Amino acid sequence: MKENKNLQGHLMAIITILIWGTTFISTKILLRDFTPVTILFIRFIIGYIALFLFYPRALKLNDKKQEIIFALAGLCGVTLYFLLENIALTYSFASNIGVIISVAPFFTYLFANKLLRKEGLQKSFFIGFLLAMIGIAFISFNGSSVFKLNPMGDFLGILAALVWAVYSILTKKLGEYGYNIVQTTRRIFFYGLVFMIPAVILLPFNIEVGTLIKPINLLNLFYLGFGASAICFVSWNWSIKVLGAVKTSVYIYLVPVITVITSAFILKEQITWLSALGTLLTLMGLILSERKQKKPKDETNLILFKQSKNSVS
Repeated sequence: MKENKNLQGHLMAIITILIWGTTFISTKILLRDFTPVTILFIRFIIGYIALFLFYPRALKLNDKKQEIIFALAGLCGVTLYFLLENIALTYSFASNIGVIISVAPFFTYLFANKLLRKEGLQKSFFIGFLLAMIGIAFISFNGSSVFKLNPMGDFLGILAALVWAVYSILTKKLGEYGYNIVQTTRRIFFYGLVFMIPAVILLPFNIEVGTLIKPINLLNLFYLGFGASAICFVSWNWSIKVLGAVKTSVYIYLVPVITVITSAFILKEQITWLSALGTLLTLMGLILSERKQKKPKDETNLILFKQSKNSVS
């Protein structure tokens, strides 16, 4: 039963990443008519409404102190992460930020060990992480870009990765409360939208009816709001609840891989040997990171071995 649930958790994580890996196309199209903050706000408004219509029942907390965790999750996973990522892209190359954001699973791993103390350190994770980073670098730069450090942009990218790692830990904590996953995600969205209001006021924000009702804009906003936000955040949070923060986070490595493949099919971009090699290395890194550390003996055999050793001596 547990194995079936774990398999479902992995499948949910893969489906989520398949959608998240294609969102750059929708965002790229929408940026022709909307500012980044406008897209972000509309996206999560749609996501919140979709979750409310699907499961309108109000969430009643068992402990008022849990409200702080929900607020922090909304601040980190919705507001700060997306704002930091979007602002980072205005300072640095997309390829730089793509590689930096992919470090999020490493930070999640460290935080999980420090804060949750439930997921032990494994050598296979670090080897897999190194392989995935090399692969992602090959995919991102692809021989056409030059890696140039930009202190402000790259620093914001690192902050975004850290914030997402914190969000993963907070989501794991929320999963332990036993609430309905749709209600949990909707409450996270609520706080994300609340914390987003200052950004809407201070940063460029534009909504015009004419551009909003364009079929192509409506389609892409719906895709981002309903698919990439409402459905994907629910499935991602559920995967974290089942698999843990670390095991779920390593699927982030696949985002550049999905991006390369969808670019080839939709944007007709060529897949080079470097991006193909990077894809292979990234997949190998993912497999290694998910691999469990082998134990020399199970508990029963180890106890019997010690007992026989003591009896001989």
